[in-house]
Amino acid sequence: MDGRVSGPADRLELVAAIDLGTTSAKAVLMNASGGRLSVEAAADCGYPLLAAEPGWAEQDPDQIREAAEQALRQALQALAGRPLQVLALSFSSAMHSLIALDGQGRALTPCITWADQRAAEQARRLREDEALQGLRSRIGVPVHAMLPLCKLVWMREQRPQLHREAACFVGIREYVMRGWTGRPCRVDPSIAGGTGLYGLQGRRWDAEALELAGIGADRLPELAPAAWIDRQGLSEEAAERLGLPAGTPLVLGGADGVLANLGAGAVQDGIASVTVGTSGAVRAAVSRPAADAEGRLFCYELGEGRWIAGGPVNSGGVVFRWVRDKLFPGIAEEAERKGMDPYSYLVELAMQTPPGADGLLCLPHLAGERAPHWNEDARGVFVGLSLEHDRRHLIRAALEGILYGLRSVLEALRETAGPLREIRASGGLLRSAPLRQMLADMTGLPVLLMDTAEASSVGAGRIALEALGRGGEAAPEVPITDRREPDPDAGLTYDRLYGIYRPVFGRLAGTFRELADIQRAGADSR
Repeated sequence: MDGRVSGPADRLELVAAIDLGTTSAKAVLMNASGGRLSVEAAADCGYPLLAAEPGWAEQDPDQIREAAEQALRQALQALAGRPLQVLALSFSSAMHSLIALDGQGRALTPCITWADQRAAEQARRLREDEALQGLRSRIGVPVHAMLPLCKLVWMREQRPQLHREAACFVGIREYVMRGWTGRPCRVDPSIAGGTGLYGLQGRRWDAEALELAGIGADRLPELAPAAWIDRQGLSEEAAERLGLPAGTPLVLGGADGVLANLGAGAVQDGIASVTVGTSGAVRAAVSRPAADAEGRLFCYELGEGRWIAGGPVNSGGVVFRWVRDKLFPGIAEEAERKGMDPYSYLVELAMQTPPGADGLLCLPHLAGERAPHWNEDARGVFVGLSLEHDRRHLIRAALEGILYGLRSVLEALRETAGPLREIRASGGLLRSAPLRQMLADMTGLPVLLMDTAEASSVGAGRIALEALGRGGEAAPEVPITDRREPDPDAGLTYDRLYGIYRPVFGRLAGTFRELADIQRAGADSR
């Protein structure tokens, strides 16, 4: 089966979204008839995170490209026998990755991902340097080790020869596109905005940031809108691997979080998008670019006079997995005996205790934290443990801790985006109805589950339609499959405990740093 042009007039006209995520590449084929999108087939292929040294988080960029190719071939195979034409490929990508390339476009480094912490010390210096306040307000993203800006400062200091000899620096989306076309790829404002090198207001590479990174704009991709289309399209070699015609156009697309808002229809005033997968994020559309004065939030360009403001959190599903695997390692077998999925069983146990876990709080920062604190040294804490607490309380407190973190981002977001009237939920953790109810109770906002499991891919598909001149609705209606209204009584309990939760992080920040130093020293000695 391939995606070459088929003859019948009733053939499927498809756009293919390529979603390059943290742990897998996904290909989603969508029917583009009439300017609306419906998913016809999807497939994904995973790849590992590699840690060559403590705190590093890298991936093989060629393995990611090959995974994307395999996913696309599998999605096309699912439509075997149906006449079809793939009009364009469009991209959604995880942010903040960095790859150094030589003059022929070959990778000199692994893909250094958003989760990599090697530049923590460089990020701390840039955050604390008062002379850089103007830069921090211009780039529209908090300074953190995830940023390519900080990674380039690290490379300049720790790998100076590599820093000098690299012909250019790109992210994973640009690398995959170059591998499929044989030509240097451009970069859209949302991905550029996540580098720390892009000026939000000026909409160009920032001269001061480039100076800190030790590079010129000529060593970065050329800027272009998300709907920029490479009409020369796929090379002969890539087309043969993918089973598509040579010359199939490629659309730039954008950052996965920004596109998730577009795909879920969360681009109107008063709507927040909350996603919790391995990590999590809270986002809302705003009508003007606005850097958060306190440095808690990002702001990335969506296009057409809209920007997406919000904040990512490290403490998402990764915490729930830790609870399952490390805190209660026998829980999976126990769930299996009951004929239940382990995560569903953990939620069931948690729901046997009341809101607030009988006065037990958890700061679930097992992997540092991003918004709103931006502290790579943050660590996990249970506060209030007593002899009366059991495993059910620990599980509930951990889940509530994840959602308290999202609430703290949501409250900062209200200052930028204005009043919010609803939350649109997505991601694996929020597929659980009890957890969506917990989020509604904790925030005082209705939580809606949308009929789109592939929000980022649908967003990329909408960008493709725009590029092809088939724009359709700017903000399509997305069907609602579930709505959870807040419980006022539970809300009162959460408000009281949140008032206790909020100052704990600041009181422990110094302790976090001391403990993180000890942990790093121990890891280095092993």
